[in-house]
Amino acid sequence: MRSYLLNRAWQSLVTLVLATVVVFLGVRALPGDPALALAGEDQTPEALAAIRERYGLDQPLPLQFWHFVSNAVRGDLGTSVRTGQSVNDMLRTALPVTLELSLLAIAIAVVLGVGAGVVAAVRRGRPAEWVANAFALLGLSVPHFWLGLVAILYLSVATGLFPASGFVPLGEDPVGNLHHVILPALILGTGLSAVIMRQTRSSMLDSLSTDYVRTAEAKGLRPRVVVRRHALRNSLIVVVTIVGLQLGGLISGAVVTEQIFGLPGFGKMTIDAVFQRDYPVIQAVVLVTATAYIVINFAVDLLYSVIDPRVRVTGEAS
Repeated sequence: MRSYLLNRAWQSLVTLVLATVVVFLGVRALPGDPALALAGEDQTPEALAAIRERYGLDQPLPLQFWHFVSNAVRGDLGTSVRTGQSVNDMLRTALPVTLELSLLAIAIAVVLGVGAGVVAAVRRGRPAEWVANAFALLGLSVPHFWLGLVAILYLSVATGLFPASGFVPLGEDPVGNLHHVILPALILGTGLSAVIMRQTRSSMLDSLSTDYVRTAEAKGLRPRVVVRRHALRNSLIVVVTIVGLQLGGLISGAVVTEQIFGLPGFGKMTIDAVFQRDYPVIQAVVLVTATAYIVINFAVDLLYSVIDPRVRVTGEAS
Protein backbone atom coordinates (compact mmCIF):
# COMPACT_ATOMS: atom_id res chain seq x y z
CA MET A 1 0.00 0.00 0.00
CA ARG A 2 2.82 2.40 0.87
CA SER A 3 4.59 1.73 -2.42
CA TYR A 4 1.34 2.32 -4.29
CA LEU A 5 0.76 5.68 -2.57
CA LEU A 6 4.34 6.83 -3.14
CA ASN A 7 4.16 5.87 -6.81
CA ARG A 8 0.92 7.79 -7.34
CA ALA A 9 2.21 10.78 -5.36
CA TRP A 10 5.39 10.92 -7.47
CA GLN A 11 3.39 10.78 -10.70
CA SER A 12 1.12 13.57 -9.46
CA LEU A 13 4.11 15.74 -8.54
CA VAL A 14 5.72 15.31 -11.97
CA THR A 15 2.40 16.12 -13.63
CA LEU A 16 2.04 19.27 -11.51
CA VAL A 17 5.53 20.46 -12.50
CA LEU A 18 4.80 19.90 -16.19
CA ALA A 19 1.43 21.63 -15.84
CA THR A 20 3.15 24.64 -14.25
CA VAL A 21 5.53 24.91 -17.20
CA VAL A 22 2.67 24.64 -19.69
CA VAL A 23 0.63 27.27 -17.81
CA PHE A 24 3.54 29.72 -17.77
CA LEU A 25 4.42 29.30 -21.44
CA GLY A 26 0.79 29.13 -22.55
CA VAL A 27 -0.13 32.46 -20.98
CA ARG A 28 2.87 34.14 -22.58
CA ALA A 29 2.01 32.60 -25.94
CA LEU A 30 -1.31 34.44 -26.06
CA PRO A 31 -1.56 36.80 -29.05
CA GLY A 32 -0.84 40.44 -28.46
CA ASP A 33 1.55 42.35 -26.25
CA PRO A 34 0.48 42.32 -22.57
CA ALA A 35 1.97 45.76 -22.09
CA LEU A 36 -0.26 47.18 -24.83
CA ALA A 37 -3.33 45.63 -23.22
CA LEU A 38 -2.39 47.03 -19.82
CA ALA A 39 -1.45 50.48 -21.07
CA GLY A 40 -4.89 51.32 -22.39
CA GLU A 41 -4.86 54.63 -24.24
CA ASP A 42 -1.46 55.69 -22.91
CA GLN A 43 0.71 53.60 -25.23
CA THR A 44 3.76 55.81 -25.34
CA PRO A 45 7.17 54.08 -25.36
CA GLU A 46 7.85 55.37 -21.84
CA ALA A 47 4.56 54.01 -20.49
CA LEU A 48 5.08 50.64 -22.16
CA ALA A 49 8.62 50.40 -20.76
CA ALA A 50 7.37 51.24 -17.26
CA ILE A 51 4.66 48.56 -17.46
CA ARG A 52 7.12 45.92 -18.67
CA GLU A 53 9.49 46.79 -15.83
CA ARG A 54 6.74 46.81 -13.21
CA TYR A 55 5.42 43.36 -14.11
CA GLY A 56 8.78 41.84 -15.04
CA LEU A 57 7.89 41.47 -18.71
CA ASP A 58 11.30 42.82 -19.73
CA GLN A 59 13.11 39.97 -17.96
CA PRO A 60 14.24 36.74 -19.68
CA LEU A 61 11.67 33.92 -19.66
CA PRO A 62 13.70 31.65 -17.31
CA LEU A 63 13.89 34.45 -14.76
CA GLN A 64 10.17 35.19 -15.13
CA PHE A 65 9.41 31.50 -14.64
CA TRP A 66 11.59 31.37 -11.51
CA HIS A 67 9.76 34.34 -9.98
CA PHE A 68 6.40 32.80 -10.90
CA VAL A 69 7.22 29.43 -9.31
CA SER A 70 8.86 30.86 -6.19
CA ASN A 71 5.92 33.17 -5.57
CA ALA A 72 3.38 30.38 -6.22
CA VAL A 73 5.17 28.07 -3.77
CA ARG A 74 4.88 30.78 -1.12
CA GLY A 75 1.18 31.13 -1.94
CA ASP A 76 1.51 34.45 -3.75
CA LEU A 77 -0.28 34.33 -7.11
CA GLY A 78 0.20 37.99 -7.89
CA THR A 79 -2.04 41.03 -8.21
CA SER A 80 -4.78 41.74 -10.71
CA VAL A 81 -3.56 44.32 -13.18
CA ARG A 82 -7.09 45.65 -13.69
CA THR A 83 -8.42 45.94 -10.15
CA GLY A 84 -5.20 45.99 -8.13
CA GLN A 85 -6.71 43.32 -5.88
CA SER A 86 -4.71 40.34 -4.72
CA VAL A 87 -5.39 37.27 -6.87
CA ASN A 88 -5.42 35.18 -3.68
CA ASP A 89 -8.29 37.29 -2.32
CA MET A 90 -10.17 36.95 -5.60
CA LEU A 91 -9.77 33.16 -5.50
CA ARG A 92 -10.87 33.00 -1.87
CA THR A 93 -14.05 34.80 -2.87
CA ALA A 94 -14.85 32.98 -6.12
CA LEU A 95 -13.56 29.43 -5.63
CA PRO A 96 -15.87 28.48 -2.68
CA VAL A 97 -18.89 29.40 -4.80
CA THR A 98 -17.84 27.07 -7.63
CA LEU A 99 -16.77 24.31 -5.23
CA GLU A 100 -20.15 24.39 -3.47
CA LEU A 101 -22.00 24.37 -6.79
CA SER A 102 -19.84 21.53 -8.16
CA LEU A 103 -20.04 19.33 -5.06
CA LEU A 104 -23.81 19.77 -4.78
CA ALA A 105 -24.24 19.03 -8.51
CA ILE A 106 -22.05 15.91 -8.21
CA ALA A 107 -24.03 14.71 -5.18
CA ILE A 108 -27.31 15.12 -7.07
CA ALA A 109 -25.85 13.42 -10.14
CA VAL A 110 -24.53 10.44 -8.15
CA VAL A 111 -27.81 9.87 -6.32
CA LEU A 112 -29.90 10.10 -9.48
CA GLY A 113 -27.42 8.45 -11.85
CA VAL A 114 -26.39 5.48 -9.71
CA GLY A 115 -29.94 4.83 -8.57
CA ALA A 116 -31.37 4.97 -12.10
CA GLY A 117 -28.48 2.90 -13.47
CA VAL A 118 -28.98 0.13 -10.91
CA VAL A 119 -32.73 0.06 -11.53
CA ALA A 120 -32.22 -0.04 -15.30
CA ALA A 121 -29.78 -2.96 -15.00
CA VAL A 122 -31.80 -4.97 -12.51
CA ARG A 123 -35.09 -4.32 -14.36
CA ARG A 124 -33.64 -4.90 -17.80
CA GLY A 125 -36.26 -5.15 -20.52
CA ARG A 126 -38.99 -3.72 -18.28
CA PRO A 127 -40.70 -0.30 -18.23
CA ALA A 128 -38.34 0.92 -15.48
CA GLU A 129 -35.37 0.54 -17.83
CA TRP A 130 -37.18 2.31 -20.66
CA VAL A 131 -38.03 5.27 -18.42
CA ALA A 132 -34.46 5.49 -17.10
CA ASN A 133 -33.00 5.37 -20.61
CA ALA A 134 -35.44 8.03 -21.79
CA PHE A 135 -34.44 10.41 -19.00
CA ALA A 136 -30.75 9.68 -19.65
CA LEU A 137 -31.15 10.46 -23.33
CA LEU A 138 -33.00 13.65 -22.48
CA GLY A 139 -30.29 14.71 -20.04
CA LEU A 140 -27.54 14.08 -22.61
CA SER A 141 -29.38 15.87 -25.42
CA VAL A 142 -30.62 19.06 -23.76
CA PRO A 143 -27.95 21.80 -23.40
CA HIS A 144 -27.40 23.19 -19.92
CA PHE A 145 -27.88 26.80 -20.95
CA TRP A 146 -31.33 26.08 -22.46
CA LEU A 147 -32.41 24.04 -19.45
CA GLY A 148 -31.20 26.81 -17.16
CA LEU A 149 -33.15 29.47 -19.04
CA VAL A 150 -36.31 27.34 -18.96
CA ALA A 151 -35.85 26.71 -15.23
CA ILE A 152 -35.49 30.44 -14.57
CA LEU A 153 -38.56 31.21 -16.67
CA TYR A 154 -40.88 28.71 -15.01
CA LEU A 155 -39.39 28.12 -11.54
CA SER A 156 -38.18 31.64 -10.80
CA VAL A 157 -40.12 34.19 -12.84
CA ALA A 158 -43.47 32.42 -13.17
CA THR A 159 -43.76 30.69 -9.78
CA GLY A 160 -41.12 32.41 -7.65
CA LEU A 161 -39.97 29.15 -6.11
CA PHE A 162 -36.28 29.95 -6.60
CA PRO A 163 -34.34 33.21 -7.06
CA ALA A 164 -33.34 33.89 -10.66
CA SER A 165 -29.86 35.11 -9.78
CA GLY A 166 -27.56 36.13 -6.96
CA PHE A 167 -25.68 34.35 -4.21
CA VAL A 168 -25.73 34.29 -0.42
CA PRO A 169 -22.57 33.06 1.39
CA LEU A 170 -23.01 29.86 3.34
CA GLY A 171 -21.66 31.37 6.54
CA GLU A 172 -24.15 34.24 6.52
CA ASP A 173 -27.38 32.36 5.79
CA PRO A 174 -27.24 28.56 5.16
CA VAL A 175 -30.91 28.39 4.18
CA GLY A 176 -30.65 31.34 1.81
CA ASN A 177 -27.44 29.91 0.39
CA LEU A 178 -29.11 26.61 -0.42
CA HIS A 179 -32.10 28.44 -1.87
CA HIS A 180 -29.84 30.24 -4.35
CA VAL A 181 -27.57 27.29 -5.23
CA ILE A 182 -29.99 24.36 -5.45
CA LEU A 183 -31.50 25.28 -8.83
CA PRO A 184 -28.13 25.76 -10.64
CA ALA A 185 -26.90 22.54 -9.02
CA LEU A 186 -29.97 20.67 -10.27
CA ILE A 187 -29.33 21.97 -13.79
CA LEU A 188 -25.72 20.80 -13.71
CA GLY A 189 -26.52 17.55 -11.92
CA THR A 190 -29.19 16.53 -14.41
CA GLY A 191 -26.76 16.31 -17.30
CA LEU A 192 -24.10 14.56 -15.21
CA SER A 193 -26.59 12.05 -13.84
CA ALA A 194 -27.37 10.95 -17.39
CA VAL A 195 -23.71 10.11 -18.01
CA ILE A 196 -23.38 8.32 -14.67
CA MET A 197 -26.63 6.40 -15.27
CA ARG A 198 -25.51 5.03 -18.64
CA GLN A 199 -22.11 3.95 -17.33
CA THR A 200 -23.56 2.47 -14.14
CA ARG A 201 -26.10 0.48 -16.10
CA SER A 202 -23.46 -0.89 -18.47
CA SER A 203 -21.09 -1.80 -15.64
CA MET A 204 -23.90 -3.36 -13.59
CA LEU A 205 -24.97 -5.55 -16.51
CA ASP A 206 -21.42 -6.87 -16.76
CA SER A 207 -21.26 -7.53 -13.02
CA LEU A 208 -24.64 -9.26 -12.88
CA SER A 209 -23.47 -11.80 -15.48
CA THR A 210 -20.28 -12.78 -13.61
CA ASP A 211 -19.70 -16.08 -11.81
CA TYR A 212 -19.37 -14.59 -8.32
CA VAL A 213 -22.80 -12.97 -8.59
CA ARG A 214 -24.37 -16.22 -9.74
CA THR A 215 -22.62 -17.98 -6.84
CA ALA A 216 -24.03 -15.45 -4.39
CA GLU A 217 -27.50 -16.00 -5.81
CA ALA A 218 -27.05 -19.77 -5.59
CA LYS A 219 -26.23 -19.42 -1.89
CA GLY A 220 -29.69 -18.01 -1.35
CA LEU A 221 -28.74 -14.41 -0.63
CA ARG A 222 -31.50 -11.90 -1.05
CA PRO A 223 -31.46 -10.01 -4.39
CA ARG A 224 -30.88 -6.67 -2.66
CA VAL A 225 -27.82 -8.04 -0.87
CA VAL A 226 -26.43 -9.49 -4.09
CA VAL A 227 -26.90 -6.22 -5.94
CA ARG A 228 -25.56 -3.97 -3.17
CA ARG A 229 -22.63 -5.98 -1.81
CA HIS A 230 -21.44 -7.77 -4.92
CA ALA A 231 -22.59 -6.29 -8.22
CA LEU A 232 -22.73 -2.60 -7.27
CA ARG A 233 -19.41 -2.47 -5.42
CA ASN A 234 -17.55 -3.94 -8.38
CA SER A 235 -19.26 -1.43 -10.66
CA LEU A 236 -18.23 1.60 -8.62
CA ILE A 237 -14.79 1.94 -10.21
CA VAL A 238 -16.38 3.23 -13.40
CA VAL A 239 -18.59 5.58 -11.40
CA VAL A 240 -15.66 6.92 -9.36
CA THR A 241 -13.69 7.59 -12.54
CA ILE A 242 -16.56 9.55 -14.09
CA VAL A 243 -17.24 11.51 -10.89
CA GLY A 244 -13.57 12.44 -10.57
CA LEU A 245 -13.31 13.66 -14.14
CA GLN A 246 -16.62 15.51 -14.00
CA LEU A 247 -15.76 17.24 -10.71
CA GLY A 248 -12.52 18.52 -12.18
CA GLY A 249 -14.41 19.67 -15.25
CA LEU A 250 -17.04 21.43 -13.17
CA ILE A 251 -14.48 23.40 -11.19
CA SER A 252 -13.12 24.87 -14.40
CA GLY A 253 -16.12 24.61 -16.70
CA ALA A 254 -19.23 25.74 -14.84
CA VAL A 255 -18.93 29.01 -16.72
CA VAL A 256 -22.25 29.00 -18.55
CA THR A 257 -24.30 28.06 -15.51
CA GLU A 258 -22.65 30.71 -13.35
CA GLN A 259 -23.24 33.33 -16.02
CA ILE A 260 -26.91 32.39 -16.41
CA PHE A 261 -27.63 32.43 -12.67
CA GLY A 262 -25.34 35.35 -11.85
CA LEU A 263 -23.13 33.40 -9.45
CA PRO A 264 -19.83 35.14 -8.56
CA GLY A 265 -17.83 31.96 -9.03
CA PHE A 266 -14.64 30.69 -10.59
CA GLY A 267 -16.04 30.51 -14.11
CA LYS A 268 -17.28 34.09 -14.13
CA MET A 269 -13.93 35.32 -12.83
CA THR A 270 -12.19 33.40 -15.64
CA ILE A 271 -14.36 34.93 -18.35
CA ASP A 272 -13.86 38.45 -16.97
CA ALA A 273 -10.08 37.94 -16.80
CA VAL A 274 -9.89 36.69 -20.39
CA PHE A 275 -11.90 39.61 -21.78
CA GLN A 276 -9.90 42.13 -19.75
CA ARG A 277 -6.52 40.53 -20.56
CA ASP A 278 -5.77 40.21 -16.84
CA TYR A 279 -2.75 37.94 -17.22
CA PRO A 280 -1.98 37.28 -13.52
CA VAL A 281 -5.59 36.17 -12.95
CA ILE A 282 -5.59 33.97 -16.08
CA GLN A 283 -2.32 32.40 -14.97
CA ALA A 284 -3.63 31.71 -11.48
CA VAL A 285 -6.94 30.33 -12.75
CA VAL A 286 -5.27 27.84 -15.08
CA LEU A 287 -2.78 26.79 -12.41
CA VAL A 288 -5.51 26.23 -9.81
CA THR A 289 -7.56 24.28 -12.34
CA ALA A 290 -4.62 22.04 -13.26
CA THR A 291 -3.85 21.47 -9.58
CA ALA A 292 -7.48 20.56 -8.90
CA TYR A 293 -7.45 17.98 -11.70
CA ILE A 294 -4.25 16.42 -10.36
CA VAL A 295 -5.47 16.29 -6.75
CA ILE A 296 -8.84 14.84 -7.76
CA ASN A 297 -7.22 12.17 -9.93
CA PHE A 298 -4.90 11.25 -7.05
CA ALA A 299 -7.93 10.93 -4.77
CA VAL A 300 -9.62 8.74 -7.40
CA ASP A 301 -6.56 6.47 -7.48
CA LEU A 302 -6.81 6.09 -3.71
CA LEU A 303 -10.49 5.22 -3.97
CA TYR A 304 -9.63 2.57 -6.54
CA SER A 305 -7.45 0.81 -4.00
CA VAL A 306 -10.24 0.94 -1.41
CA ILE A 307 -12.96 -0.32 -3.73
CA ASP A 308 -10.88 -3.00 -5.45
CA PRO A 309 -7.76 -4.30 -3.61
CA ARG A 310 -6.53 -5.82 -6.89
CA VAL A 311 -5.71 -2.30 -8.10
CA ARG A 312 -3.50 -1.77 -5.05
CA VAL A 313 -1.68 -5.04 -5.60
CA THR A 314 -1.11 -4.22 -9.26
CA GLY A 315 0.24 -0.81 -8.33
CA GLU A 316 2.71 -2.32 -5.89
CA ALA A 317 3.81 -4.88 -8.42
CA SER A 318 4.51 -2.20 -11.00
